[in-house]
Amino acid sequence: MSGFQIAYISPEIVPFAKTGGLADVAGALPKALSKIGNAVKVFMPLYQQIDIAKFDIKCLREGLSFKMAGQKELFDLYHCRQVDSECDFYFIKMDKHFGRKGLYGSPETGKDWEDNDLRFSAFAKATLESMIALGFKPDIINCNDWQSGLIPAYIKCQDYGFGYFKNTATIITVHNIGYQGLFPESTFDKLDIDHKWYYPASGFEYYGQVSFLKAGLVFSDIINTVSERYAREIQSSPEYGNGMEGLLASRADDLYGVVNGIDYNVWNPAIDKLIAANFTPQKPEGKAKNKNTLKRQVKLPLVRRDVPLIGMISRMASQKGFDLIAEIAEQIFELDIQMVILGTGDKQYEELFLSLAEKYPKKLSVNMKFDDQLAHMIEAGSDMFLMPSRYEPCGLNQLYSLKYGTVPIVRETGGLADTIENCNPAKDSGTGFVFKNYDSRELLNTIRFAVEVYKNKKVWSALMKRGMEKDFSWDNSAGKYIALYEKAIQRKKTNVCTN
Repeated sequence: MSGFQIAYISPEIVPFAKTGGLADVAGALPKALSKIGNAVKVFMPLYQQIDIAKFDIKCLREGLSFKMAGQKELFDLYHCRQVDSECDFYFIKMDKHFGRKGLYGSPETGKDWEDNDLRFSAFAKATLESMIALGFKPDIINCNDWQSGLIPAYIKCQDYGFGYFKNTATIITVHNIGYQGLFPESTFDKLDIDHKWYYPASGFEYYGQVSFLKAGLVFSDIINTVSERYAREIQSSPEYGNGMEGLLASRADDLYGVVNGIDYNVWNPAIDKLIAANFTPQKPEGKAKNKNTLKRQVKLPLVRRDVPLIGMISRMASQKGFDLIAEIAEQIFELDIQMVILGTGDKQYEELFLSLAEKYPKKLSVNMKFDDQLAHMIEAGSDMFLMPSRYEPCGLNQLYSLKYGTVPIVRETGGLADTIENCNPAKDSGTGFVFKNYDSRELLNTIRFAVEVYKNKKVWSALMKRGMEKDFSWDNSAGKYIALYEKAIQRKKTNVCTN
């Protein structure tokens, strides 16, 4: 079956608003789905920071409404199309909820908005109401993360639209199981769902709280996450499942992993306008120019001998392996290497790496900011890319790195394990360097091994080329999503809500 009517729901989408990798996925997957013959309508909140003039976003419907906690709530529906896409993008305008700085929290305090339960329950209802107003009956609704987790619940528990969605299947994509949309028990009173659905261990209740993510996991027809390995990991233990592992294991037959794709119109050294020189696997000479340009840009000295430049673009947090790096930092900088880091995060790591940059000014450059141009230059100019994550649902930077001939050094977890094959110089195989256990000594030994392999230019060139020729485009992943949609539609026909 093909040619689905698809509603794709995300709280953030590139290029409109972004806090993380979810926005990249939500910006690319709908386009890939439409390219292969599906009608895709994408829904997100109209945040204050979205530039409606730049994207030619116009009001489509004014004064639409829904009921919330017995009160009539009004919203406007905005719309645009992008030049490079056949998708329709719809925006829920509710200024009292989304007309503020920060998508999920205050930039001033760094804390989540206290009314996120009201904001995203309103978003769920307004999105469903918008589909009704548009006369759009999707075959499939693809929700993403906790912010849209209530949509499957409203359809199954409340029969939202009085049967309007009776033939619509739902799927929820989990990008990081650690974000669960947890709110006080009193939140349930605000959702307009019969109290018979709320009891200990029900689809909404999570250790005395209401979880929007759990609602999505329980009431969706299919669950998927962003790599096959992560789909197994989140069922396996509390370390990976964050308390949801039992529920996920109980739905193992409905849980799938699909590795994210990347947009080669944006991340491609052959055409990238943000780098110093374009290059390809067949003509890799521009890589050296990017390396020199990058070092000048981040104020690392050009050294006579050719030493590997290691790049990192990451949130500075323990989840991303910064605690491991901190344990072995002195040993790393004893090696004949240079390193450039782009990102911000936990204060302890920011302070540590700034002090290391002062101690090793010829070896380490730390850039604590968001800088898209520098991110592209790091991918283009580095020889290696470091991602020693404690867990990584999918990861995108290792995929960008492969394309740019920047050899990844990763831990064997989640999407990193699914996408990077360990280098074996004797067999002329592999695309990167992989260490198994979350252990600083293993990481150090892996970096040392990578530095040794780098000295053999013939082996290194072949390693780079194998990575650059890998195909992680969205075309492949989109086909796998279509297969999941077919499963969801079949599941919808056979499943009944038993909670």
